Amino acid sequence: MGMRDILIFLGFILATLAVAFAGGLATAPGVRDWYPSLHKPAWTPPAWVFGPVWTVLYLCMAIAGFLAWRQSGAREAKWAMWLFAAQLTLNAAWSWVFFYLRQPGWGFVEIVVLWTAILVTTVAFFRISTWSGLLFVPYFLWVTFAACLNLAIWRLNAASAG
Repeated sequence: MGMRDILIFLGFILATLAVAFAGGLATAPGVRDWYPSLHKPAWTPPAWVFGPVWTVLYLCMAIAGFLAWRQSGAREAKWAMWLFAAQLTLNAAWSWVFFYLRQPGWGFVEIVVLWTAILVTTVAFFRISTWSGLLFVPYFLWVTFAACLNLAIWRLNAASAG
């Protein structure tokens, strides 16, 4: 791996860290004083699970993006890179909608769009590199679970919000 590849890999890492940071800015206040007051299903993971899971997922996303870019190059992987950027943007947006705006219903709508973007990105990555696609599968599965959790929280709290 040459210096150019290392710099591009670091760019992918920085992009995912920026998304994590942006999402964290929105999430922190809501987790502190709003989320604990919500009714949640019994299968909600403990709070300490989310940090380590997202750390691994963001790392996998960065590696997957880099591998897709490296396998095809920027020109050939252009569509996949646009999809990658779109799903990163949607990833950060969900935290703002759900936690900052405190809108579980709109959060569910947003996470369905995010889920779709992840699915399309995963397919695009598989077409370029098996490893890139495989690295996106845990992310897809986790967001599938998160969407179910989002829906359950919305439904459990809809009556008390109105």
